[in-house]
Order: sequence, then structure tokens, then C-alpha cells
Amino acid sequence: MAYDFDVVVVGGGIVGLSTAYALTRSRPDLSVAVLEKELDFAAHQTGRNSGVIHSGIYYRPGSLKARYATGGAAEMVEFCREHGIAHEVTGKLIVATAVEELPRLRALAERGRANGIPVTELDPAGIRTYEPQVAGVAGLHVATTGICDFPAVARRYAALAEEKGASLRTGNEVREIVRRPDGVIVRTTLAELRCGVLVNCAGLHSDRIARLAGDDPGVRIVPFRGEYYELAEHRRDLVRGLVYPVPDPAFPFLGVHLTRGIHGDVHVGPNAVPALAREGYDWRTVRLRDLAETVRFPGTWQIARRHWRYEVGELHRSLSKRAFTAAVRRLLPAVGEADLVPAGAGVRAQAVAADGSLLDDFAFAGFDPADPGSARRVVHVLNAPSPAATASLGIGREVARRTLAALEAGG
Repeated sequence: MAYDFDVVVVGGGIVGLSTAYALTRSRPDLSVAVLEKELDFAAHQTGRNSGVIHSGIYYRPGSLKARYATGGAAEMVEFCREHGIAHEVTGKLIVATAVEELPRLRALAERGRANGIPVTELDPAGIRTYEPQVAGVAGLHVATTGICDFPAVARRYAALAEEKGASLRTGNEVREIVRRPDGVIVRTTLAELRCGVLVNCAGLHSDRIARLAGDDPGVRIVPFRGEYYELAEHRRDLVRGLVYPVPDPAFPFLGVHLTRGIHGDVHVGPNAVPALAREGYDWRTVRLRDLAETVRFPGTWQIARRHWRYEVGELHRSLSKRAFTAAVRRLLPAVGEADLVPAGAGVRAQAVAADGSLLDDFAFAGFDPADPGSARRVVHVLNAPSPAATASLGIGREVARRTLAALEAGG
């Protein structure tokens, strides 16, 4: 097969663009195309997150998330500094608001230290030195957390890849993938491309792209929407930086937190409610295909069975501003309903197994250099939710490594 490109990357979010950047940086002679179905890059998870550069404190020592986030935080700050992208190393507080949370807070401090992260334990007076308006019985200060403009980071990855010859194609939705022994044919709404290796960085649609490529991903993306408020402009002085509750280890979301953004706005949230579409950023957006797939998937019902009490609370906070405000007041007693202004929402691409277990680490599939018998001519990124933006440089290098090995192996 005559190739139009050596590599075609599906997905123009921060992971797909970092992969293109890593490929063109490693092999300037390589021909690379990035296909994005939207008319602009970073339109979904990348452009709708809170902009936090995560330290890595939450993640199991030795996991990919821990490894990529702890190194990625410093690397992201350096990348932003080098390329003039707005950023700030703010540090953050993790606050226990009840005595029952203290064992989890101590365990989190131990995990942070195991990951090599500087952690300072605080009493209530110590909390007030960082955040005078925040209430808690104990806290942790994590110095390496920061904030940045992740859409600007993604655009810079794109520009750097394009400078090395990558072809960046928006408005190209993948409709069909044909794998052959000598290459891959990718048919989109606008073109037909032939390549040596296909890289799937499709985020919210990564499982679908895997199935189009003829692979069973073994998981399904079950979309969860995170809804935000902002503090009204005249109340932004209530929060100086980043304030998080102690997370529940049984659920992969961090709870309602306070995030001062790079432009001075203060986001409050998110909650985590089932989305009625993979790109369902409000309750009015329903996609019957998405909803039917979610309802038919056995893992959805297993999640509901295990976490229904937690999810009832999340739904209540979604539908009731009073309930949402009450959740915020546990951390920030001075806030009132009138202080909260509706803001944008995001959808998390959470990969779920058929037994209802939520993948808690980054997950790759397809060609694996360590397994000569692994799937040929494709590399899949099946699970890359937060902290994927923080870790995007490292993830991009790993995907590029697998892709180059697949090319050298003849697919």
C-alpha cells in the first residue's frame, strides 16, 4: 500500500496533539496527520477542564498516573514558561471538614510522600494562613500544584507539530477504518487516507474508534458530566488559590472544590452526574445512540448498584442550587446562593469494564513493543481522564514510542 502518511492520529485534544508533537520531534522525517471531527482543536475535555496542573498526590504509587503526573507537573510548568503560556504554581489545600475524614487525610499524606511530593500537614490555624475563609479540622498543603491555560498548551503542541510538517485536519470525522496487512485505510467525512499505523486518541469516542478498527477494547466510555458554578466577581476574594475536600477513594471524582483560574475567575465544582450524551454538557442534550449504548452496557448498572447513594446526592446537587451551595459551604462557610453564578460544564471520558469497575489508571492497547503478538498497525489510548492534561507530554512520548515500534515492526 502506498501511504499518504506514516501515522494518522485520530483526536485533536491535548493527548492527540502531544502525540503528534512527540512523533515529529522524535522523527522529523515522519509524515503525520491529525484528524479532528470538530472545527477546532481542544473542543471537549481539554477545553472544558479546571486548568489545574495536578501534583500526583491522589494516585497509587507506581501507577502510570502517579508516574506521569508527578513528573508531568514540573514538565508542564517548564513548557509553559518556555513558550510564554499563562501559568502559576499556586500550591493547593486539601481540607478535612469532619473528624471522620482524618484517617483518609493521613493516608493521602502518606501516598503523597510515597510519590515524592512535598506535603505539609496543617491544623485549623495553618489552614487559615493560606485560606482565611476556609473551614476545616485539618489540612494538607501541596506545594507543586499549579494552574495553566491547557487549550493554549494544546494549540502550542499543534503549532510545533505543524512546524515539523504534520498535517492538522479539522472537520474530519472518522467513519470507517479498514486494517490490512500492509496498512490502514481511514475514511472520514472529507477524505480517505492510507497510513502505516493508526493512533486512537479519540477521548470520549476512543472505544468506538477501537471497535471501528476491529478491536474489542474490553471497556466502554460511560460519560459523566461535571457541572460548575463560578464565584460572582465581587466575591472572588473569598478564595486565594485551590481548595479541595478529602476525596472518597471508592469514587474516582474529587468532589466539589474551589479553583482560582489563571484569569482570576474562581470555579466551584464540579459535581459528577450521568450525561445523556457523550458530549452532553447540559440536561437538554440527549443523543439516543449514546444513551442506548450506556443503558445496554452491563457496567452501567453495576456502577448504579454500587454507587447509587453517592449518585443520588450528586443528582440532587445538580438539580438544586441550594443543595450545591450547602456542599460548598462545608469548605467555604461565607458563600451564599447569590454568590454562585452558573458556569460551563465538562464531560469526563471514563472507561468502565463490564463488571462496573472504573479504570483508575491510564490504559493503552493495540501494538505493544513488549508483546510481539499484540494487535498490529494500531495504538489505542483507551483511558486518559484527569490528570491527562498535566501528564500530556509524558503520555505523548509513550504513545509515540509504541507507534514508532509498530512502524519498525511493519505494523
